[in-house]
Amino acid sequence: MKNTISERVADFLKNFPPFNLLIKKELQSLSQEVVIVYQEKNSTIFNEDTTPHTIFYIVHKGAVALRKTTNNEIIDICDEGDIFGLRPLMANENYKLEAKAHEETILYGIPLDAFKPYAKKNEAVSTFLMESFASNTRNPYSKSHKGKLYGNETVDTINPEVKLLDLQPVKYSKKIISCSEDTPVKKVAQIMTKNRIGSILILKDDLPIGIVTDKDLRNKIITGKHPITSTASAIMSSPVITYPKNLTVTQAQMAMMKSSISHLCLTQDGTVNTKAVGILSKHDVMVSLGDNPAVLVKAIKRTTKYKQIKPIRKSIMHLLQGYLDENIPMGLISKIISELNDACIKQVITISLKKMKVPPPTEFAWMAIGSQGRGEQMLHTDQDNFLVFNDVPESDLPKVTKYFLKLAKHVTKGLHTIGYEYCPAEMMASNPKWCLSLQEWKNMISHWIINPGPDEILMSSIFFDYSISYGNRDLVNTLSDHIFDTTKKYPLFLLHLANGALQNPSPSGFFRSFLVEQDGQHKDFFDLKSRALMPLVDAARVLILSHSVKSISNTWERYEKLAEIEPNNSEIYLACSYATKALLKFRTKQGLLHHDSGRFIALDKLSKEEKIKLKRTFKTVKEIQELITVRYNVNNLLR
Repeated sequence: MKNTISERVADFLKNFPPFNLLIKKELQSLSQEVVIVYQEKNSTIFNEDTTPHTIFYIVHKGAVALRKTTNNEIIDICDEGDIFGLRPLMANENYKLEAKAHEETILYGIPLDAFKPYAKKNEAVSTFLMESFASNTRNPYSKSHKGKLYGNETVDTINPEVKLLDLQPVKYSKKIISCSEDTPVKKVAQIMTKNRIGSILILKDDLPIGIVTDKDLRNKIITGKHPITSTASAIMSSPVITYPKNLTVTQAQMAMMKSSISHLCLTQDGTVNTKAVGILSKHDVMVSLGDNPAVLVKAIKRTTKYKQIKPIRKSIMHLLQGYLDENIPMGLISKIISELNDACIKQVITISLKKMKVPPPTEFAWMAIGSQGRGEQMLHTDQDNFLVFNDVPESDLPKVTKYFLKLAKHVTKGLHTIGYEYCPAEMMASNPKWCLSLQEWKNMISHWIINPGPDEILMSSIFFDYSISYGNRDLVNTLSDHIFDTTKKYPLFLLHLANGALQNPSPSGFFRSFLVEQDGQHKDFFDLKSRALMPLVDAARVLILSHSVKSISNTWERYEKLAEIEPNNSEIYLACSYATKALLKFRTKQGLLHHDSGRFIALDKLSKEEKIKLKRTFKTVKEIQELITVRYNVNNLLR
């Protein structure tokens, strides 16, 4: 007689690692030993520093919070398919965390004695458990683990004084195994098997165009979706998601979570336009992160209402303050905070789409612009965005536009709910001016470039710093290509854009004294944004546009790219990169200190050291403006 309960357990377990690595017979046998545990909300599963249970757990329904009782800080939230309580399997130690039901929960308890034999003989299972256990040890590859996975040796624990280990550089494989897009799938599998790798890079002209993983072989070949006679191009994931090689553990995990992938391609400059230097797998980054951005991303994805995201954004600000206190490099801080902000926006859009009665009538992209589009928005400011949707027949355009305007109003309302103020100038997708089809956007951009008056240059300076928050990236690439192509046809536009980049007032006067506001609400305050940051931002925009560089909107990354393109000017460009980060860090600290945007600075509140650091950036601002003036002959522009 069949045991229907154990069959249901097996049907559930087979969908989640490491149980999906077991053969059917093993899984059915193990499922008969599984204990079903019901936990009421807030009930304790195990306490910190208590004797380990004889089982570890996988969440069937509900959620479990893991926390440190010393400060009542939640380390992680485990939901459906997540395993926890692995310590008794890995080492004879008491639990290091408390586990409580975050909501009404059903758990499957996996007996240690029943599970150990499968883990010992299955290397893939063993590896996965090591990675998962790293969520508590923070050091899964230490010597103390080697050969002692199921032994009686205790595992070294991390010094509690060591902080922010999630910011350490991630280790990746520099051995690139690749093939061409015409390589038969059978040959691809043979190469992967021979080299004992889980992915292979697909190259064309020595540049990455795709990647094939074990998952692709399972889902696309073994299922019969594609014949074994197919070539790599038929089953590869393309385009490749690329990042620069100096990724941290946190960035790597967030990148994988963001795109729901298990492998990243690392290239020389982080784009598909340069050669690959390494491959990063999920295995490479599965280390403990504790209270970190990855936990916040997971919490964001669990929300179902706008208001649930707002307290998470407060946690992001706490994280930001912690990074600043630890003096973490600003470039790294901005990447992490920007990813978290993007996760919030993406979830707001996801929730908004559920409010619509029908799905979108065509593909669209939600775009962040301004400081958020540049990945430089650290503090809570107003929202700046636009929406572009795929071209549709002219007869359908009013109806489709109406749909996306309604969606945009939901989204902007949601963003307001979580802490983004409405843009005073209504530079938002809920404004019909900024919710357009691809062709309508092309027409508008062409008008700005062909007729570069003051208003058109102002619009270009705002809308040409963009990044996608949600939707179809092809729309964004098409828009970028249109900007580059039109600019090449009308080079006079760059001269006007350069002139616009010189309109911000100077940061200093005689003897490098601070030039402050002469009247208005901020009289006698120094405008850090207009006088110091924006001249650097505007100069980077026109210079990078002149080289038609796509997919880099961040100001200091633009300067770093410019240093590569123009090595004779690398010194000034790298100085601009440093100055931008220093100024943004200063503004962020001031904003957190005074609970505002950090834009206007009371000079009498600054220390002598702070004033000196600010003034050091002024020389760089002056030099880049002089370069712009000479290169584009701006002084003769209007003569």
